[in-house]
Order: sequence, then structure tokens, then C-alpha cells
Amino acid sequence: MKKIKVLIIGSAPDSVKARDWSDPPFDHIVAINNAWRIRSDWSNCIFPEDFPLEKQPKANQSQHLNSAKDYVKAQNYFGGFVYAGGTMAFTAGYWALYKFKPNLIGYIGCDMIYNGSNTHFYGKGTADPLRDDKTLMNLKAKSTRLEAMALQQGCSIVNFSLLPSSNLVFPRLRIYDLYQNNTLPCRRIRHDKIQMALDIESDLGYFVDDGKYWKKMNLFDSNEIEKLDNIWLSTVVSEKNSTS
Repeated sequence: MKKIKVLIIGSAPDSVKARDWSDPPFDHIVAINNAWRIRSDWSNCIFPEDFPLEKQPKANQSQHLNSAKDYVKAQNYFGGFVYAGGTMAFTAGYWALYKFKPNLIGYIGCDMIYNGSNTHFYGKGTADPLRDDKTLMNLKAKSTRLEAMALQQGCSIVNFSLLPSSNLVFPRLRIYDLYQNNTLPCRRIRHDKIQMALDIESDLGYFVDDGKYWKKMNLFDSNEIEKLDNIWLSTVVSEKNSTS
């Protein structure tokens, strides 16, 4: 069976490094919001319902635009936005995991670190993941959850970023290494901790079928979400090398 690799491009300043990657070894290139401007060979552009029409790209026959009608179902399959984190870096990851069933998801430009005046590759932008939102109190926990869910499905997630810090916990990989020998970092997961977290999610019942969780934010207890986040942080525990 063919092994599927997906690249997800965000809008952080270092996302422009992806412009220099000649014939990158990915089956699908998913651009979040404005990141379709980074490369012309994107296969999917994913964005929220409120993404302005004038900022949306014109897709050719081999490209697809994906919004809430596509990703809400995928997000719900993995437990919903409250547990996954309501920002597009995570939504794109879960959607790619659901849609493509890949063996590898690689991120670039999604570190969710906002320093200096140029927070995005196009200049000053909105730091969406840092907004006051109960689902985004611990970005590292939310990225650990995504990685744990992916690993359970046989998919590794890596971060191609060269920045010194990140809110993504995924292991770093140089794109050069992927070109050369397909050696991927592989992490061990704690199935007992994952099941514990999923059981708590089920008991809490913080599930909003239409995805519009912000309309019911008053129903979610921040303390319970914090406890849950701490469990997810313990679900991915070690790292070793694996050949894809």
C-alpha cells in the first residue's frame, strides 16, 4: 500500500522556506488560510467560514477549497473542537488525518509563536491561537493530542520549522533528511493515558455537533479542560528513528 505524505503550510514568517523546496516529496500540500500564496502547487486550501472571499484563492482543476462543511465532520470524528483546540493549525491536521489517512504529516509555519512586528509571512496578522478561548489554554497539550491520535492511526507528525521555540510538540525534521533517506522520528504512545483522557472527554460531554462551540462556551469548565490537557501531555513519551 502506498505511503501517503501530507505537508501543512501555515502563515508564520518561516513558512516561506517552503518556496525553496523543489519537487517536495508530498502527495498533498494543504495551505491554511493565506498560505496558498507560499506555493502555487498546493492541493488543498483550508480556511474557516469567516475567511474573506477576496483572500481565497482561485483553484484549478487539481486544487480544492475546503471549509467548515468539510472539516467539521472530520473534527467531530476525533472528538470535536473543544478537545482538539479551535484553531486552524489543529483543524487542518485532524482534517488531513481523516481525509487522506497519511503515514506522515509535516508542518511548516505553524509554530504559533508571535514575536516582533511581522508575525506572519505577509506582515502583521492576528494571533488567532492566542485569543481568549477555553479550548486553546494549552497549545502544547492540544498538539500532543493531535500527535497521539495520529500515532494511533499509524501516522507520524513532524515539524520542519527551524525556529528555536514552538507550541507544536512534534519532533523536528529537516526537509533535507526526508529527501535523502525518508528517516522519520517515531514516538511511543501511552495507550493507557490516551484511554484515560478519552474516557474523561466522554464523561464531560463537551461536544458540539455543528462545530460552533463558541456559542456554548459557558458550558465548559476551564478547570476540567486544564486537567484533561495535563493528561494529554503525558500520552507521548519517547522518540526513536524509524524508516518510512
